[in-house]
Amino acid sequence: MNGLTVVFGSGAVGRPIIETLAARGDRVRVAQRGTPESLPVGVEHVACDVLDRDAVTRAVEGAAQIVLAVAFPYDARVWRTAWPQAMANVLAACATSGARLVFIDNLYQLGPQHEPRREDMALSDTGEKPAILATVTRMWMASRDRVRVAALRCPDFYGPGVGHSHLGAFALGELAKGKPAQLLVPPDTPHDFAYVPDIARAAVTLLDAPDDAFGRAWNVPCAPTRSPRELLAIGAATLDQRNRIWAVPLWLMRPLGLVYRMAKEVVDVGFTWDRPYVVDASAFTCRFGFVPTPFAVGMPASARSFVVKEL
Repeated sequence: MNGLTVVFGSGAVGRPIIETLAARGDRVRVAQRGTPESLPVGVEHVACDVLDRDAVTRAVEGAAQIVLAVAFPYDARVWRTAWPQAMANVLAACATSGARLVFIDNLYQLGPQHEPRREDMALSDTGEKPAILATVTRMWMASRDRVRVAALRCPDFYGPGVGHSHLGAFALGELAKGKPAQLLVPPDTPHDFAYVPDIARAAVTLLDAPDDAFGRAWNVPCAPTRSPRELLAIGAATLDQRNRIWAVPLWLMRPLGLVYRMAKEVVDVGFTWDRPYVVDASAFTCRFGFVPTPFAVGMPASARSFVVKEL
């Protein structure tokens, strides 16, 4: 679809979406509070707090499509107010402007499962963050009579330069220094990870799709399920390092959460790590013929991005 695309957020996921759109000559506007360090030539930036409804309305003026790719601090106390407010503001702006919305989402709201997560599963209020995202999902679903929304649901992700990830700075980044990878999750639990460039590619696929692809959620395709230990082994081999891992046992996370907030937040979604975590993305694959990047490609690229070049 031609026209202006406004991207809220230029972080780990927003940035490659912006770069992909700009590289093919699309008109792109980035809306966020701070000025990005750099932007592709031709991409404009407008200062905008996604929690300010008037600012959001101004930011999307003239837009044909919107991508909501913001990330709030990983803290349920923040999410409790920020996510519903952000969604309400963006939906209101879409309703006024007529712009379509691609929402970069996750899958916490499906709660504990013992089978691959599908888009048609019922929402769950198990856990603080899952309940918040379930509320946000109900908000955009309730707006489908006036706003065209497609939610792209993603599991934990990884990619080149992606520091805030279970496979990021504390894992691959430490291996790159010759130190043990640090994990706050079980290293041997099978778990799906989405490659950030694939998330960007899938988001752009939805932006290019006709209206009948909207009004629903889509799971992003991932490479076949592996455990963190298996994936870090690929990274360690790339870095010519031993695959040493220091991991906190899941049973220790709850008492640790009394003094360490991140541990408490991981416990809140412990159902994503106390059993295999598999995402069924067959709907997206069948509709768009999407092929995810193999770990044999994505993990080496990610590992090399954490190597500090000597001057």
